[in-house]
Amino acid sequence: MAEFPKLPPSGIKVIIVGAGFAGLTAAIECDRKGHQVLLFDKAPELAPLGDIISFGQNSSRFFHKWPGVAEALDPIIHKSEVFHFHDWRGKFVTTQSFVEEHKAWGPRVNGHRGEIHQILLRHALARGIDIRLGHNIINYFEDDDSAGVETSTGEKFTADLVLAAEGVRSRGRKLVLGFEDKPQPSGYAVFRTWYPSDELLKNELTKHLVANGDSHNGWIGQDVHFLAAAIKDGKEMSWVCTHKDEGGIEESWQFPGDKADVLRVLEGWDPIVLALVEATPADRLFDYKLVFRDPLPTFTSPKARTVLIGDAAHPFLPTSIQGASQAMEDGVVMAACLDKAGGRERVQEAVRVWQSIRYERVHKIQATGVTTREQWHKADWDAIWKNPESMHLQREAWILDFDAEADAYASYERVLGELAGKA
Repeated sequence: MAEFPKLPPSGIKVIIVGAGFAGLTAAIECDRKGHQVLLFDKAPELAPLGDIISFGQNSSRFFHKWPGVAEALDPIIHKSEVFHFHDWRGKFVTTQSFVEEHKAWGPRVNGHRGEIHQILLRHALARGIDIRLGHNIINYFEDDDSAGVETSTGEKFTADLVLAAEGVRSRGRKLVLGFEDKPQPSGYAVFRTWYPSDELLKNELTKHLVANGDSHNGWIGQDVHFLAAAIKDGKEMSWVCTHKDEGGIEESWQFPGDKADVLRVLEGWDPIVLALVEATPADRLFDYKLVFRDPLPTFTSPKARTVLIGDAAHPFLPTSIQGASQAMEDGVVMAACLDKAGGRERVQEAVRVWQSIRYERVHKIQATGVTTREQWHKADWDAIWKNPESMHLQREAWILDFDAEADAYASYERVLGELAGKA
């Protein structure tokens, strides 16, 4: 087994439920900090599913701290430095360049969700982290001294801290909130896909999107936007179409997509967009309902032994471009706070400091998803043609040029003092 730098054992035992980006990041970072980790996921196998996902500079920096991960990511991530905006009819509006941003803040990472996830999973396993698949967690429990989980087979496991990272339907939410709350439909949904670009290369309408390497284009309409990214030197295409949707989410919010439904939403749109839809293999199209939850009053349980992280705590709209990044920040900051606490007798202190560090930042960034969606979906085109750059994505330094790990170490004692002052 390869050797990975890590701090001496802290004596702190952490159970993590859910092996998504929040859970894997928390596991890797806790291992780096010398904490003992046990990670559960209900899936019997973690298959490379999904389509495009984005990590801002505030989270892509973590990949470079994990030996071999950035190098493994490089061949599979999006390489375009510009984003071209068009109106729904295909008229060019503006180009947004990320060159200067990358020079100042470092690289973003955009790529296939499943492929990136597999690289992180392999890294976690190479570190020797105890990952147990096929374990369905049905209950969370805690007392003053420990927290734990129970599986569907009746097994119980305890630790100093439990991190619930299994998404918006996490059973840990009941322990943290004191009641069961149901996710609500946001009123929007996303058609999404990822497929080889061979057919696009043969079509004169779409050839320019894939023939010259990676590209990134967006088309903006009334309450609809369509984003298309060619990746892997143009060999693969991903597109997403966000649109109004009144569907419910009683049992599931991802369904097989129907091209006829997409074409109805995009009636009268740019023929290039329609060609991208027509070229989509039927079995590669999905209809994903966007879930809404009111901001939670807390991410931590009454005894500060159980913590919600990632989507379990704060589901993000895709237009924030920060859902995965904030999930990763959750895990990084928790591992650092536990390190600063200095031992298992101060785990609850670390949890309370973590909540204070994360809560306001998360909710401020969460709100940007609505702002960007409205910026595009309620666009004033008369104003846009006078100032095309008003359509650009807001790229803010306080979000992106930020090292959550360094900030946690720097602010821990100050936050702890503030909490003592409120007690």
